[in-house]
Amino acid sequence: MFDSLSDRLGGVFDKLRGRGALKEQDVRDAMREVRIALLEADVALPVVRRFIDQVTEKAIGHDVLRSVTPGQQVVKIVNDALIETLGGETTAELDLNAAPPVVIMMVGLQGSGKTTSTAKLGKMLKDKQGKKVLLASLDVNRPAAQEQLKVLGEQVGVGTLPIIPGQQPTEIATRAMQAAKLQAVDVLLLDTAGRLHVDQQLMDEMKAVAAISTPRETLLVVDSLSGQDAVNVAQSFSGQVDLSGVILTRMDGDARGGAALSMRAVTGKPIKFAGTGEKMDALEVFHPSRVANRILGMGDIVSIVEKAAESVKIEEAEALAKRMEQGKFDMNDLRTQLRQMQNMGGLGMLAGMMPGMKKAKAAMAQSGMDDKVLLRMDAIIGSMTPKERANPALLNAKRKIRVANGSGTQVQDVNKLLKMHLEMAKAMKQIKKMGGLKGLAAMFGKGGLDAAMPGLGGSGLGPGAGGFPGLGGGGADLSKFLKK
Repeated sequence: MFDSLSDRLGGVFDKLRGRGALKEQDVRDAMREVRIALLEADVALPVVRRFIDQVTEKAIGHDVLRSVTPGQQVVKIVNDALIETLGGETTAELDLNAAPPVVIMMVGLQGSGKTTSTAKLGKMLKDKQGKKVLLASLDVNRPAAQEQLKVLGEQVGVGTLPIIPGQQPTEIATRAMQAAKLQAVDVLLLDTAGRLHVDQQLMDEMKAVAAISTPRETLLVVDSLSGQDAVNVAQSFSGQVDLSGVILTRMDGDARGGAALSMRAVTGKPIKFAGTGEKMDALEVFHPSRVANRILGMGDIVSIVEKAAESVKIEEAEALAKRMEQGKFDMNDLRTQLRQMQNMGGLGMLAGMMPGMKKAKAAMAQSGMDDKVLLRMDAIIGSMTPKERANPALLNAKRKIRVANGSGTQVQDVNKLLKMHLEMAKAMKQIKKMGGLKGLAAMFGKGGLDAAMPGLGGSGLGPGAGGFPGLGGGGADLSKFLKK
């Protein structure tokens, strides 16, 4: 989402970091470019003015200009200002500290992704917090809106309020409250009706529902692709309804980021969640500091670790660790690693979160590399027989032709994958020679994994490594495979 803004700011700060000393005029020139970058990203003008004034005042201070690394100091000041603009260091969490059922009312315009976000939030509360959740659709205007929530509820394994045709939103809200109490529900999610634009009838309806249900949280769902208009919608709603937070949908799209950067400053309401895809688990807690780090190309290692913890199965990880101890690594192991990368969001997502990987991500985009590469590699492995996957050495010329035909690829693609597997298998044998994982851990205190195993060409594990996480080494060979 923030790619264009990140690229522009990255260019500005590269110039600053390249100078040994900074003058006040250097900082002001850089801030002028930052101002243009923010305006092009569709950030609200008052927010841009306040941001630039705040950063400039701190950046031209004596302590910064006379420091050993003035360029780095300016970047830190901008990073701190971005975090503050996005909502501060602390993450805004849902307030569920009330007698059940705790009511969360979802509001927003039609087409903003409100119904889907309701189901996603229900799934998150059920899976991650162990809450018993009930979904209820109060949208009697949009055709099949109630049926849509029912289908999504079944898909995510969350209960929904039975549909009674002809009932009005206030009647549905009353029935939902009764059902939630009878079923000992922890959280009741009310999906209210939307409109194509803000009107008084919509506001009156929401106020009537709020009077009946007394929601603990009222979350406004807005589409980040609507840019500055999303901020205008938020202002309209916050003037009529007591909002507690915002959910920004389609954060994985090509929006310029202005809505996210303007929302907190203009409305005073925190962004609590961000929709990052079509899948029902593609809803993330909004962390201002992590988003700011991504914008400035500093990466987001914490999110990578969290994604890995969610997507990697403990049994598979333990099985791979045992095989590493024995120096074994076959095509089945490689396939497991590739699928874990897909579950974590694919190459693009991981590259965007890794520190210093912005340029690598841009190079991938220019050469036409995308997550289909992982699918193609998986298809090649899937076209092998079980014996071939367990022992890739069986793949002679005739077998390679069969595998290529079966996976819709070329023989050279099969050869690239086999070469990548071979080097990764060599890495596993090196680990065994060094005493297994315990011996490997001891090496970290002596210059890191890359110093311990220089022959790997970027293991993806040690400091300054060039590989991708989740592959257990051989990241350089992945990049070669991608250069199709």
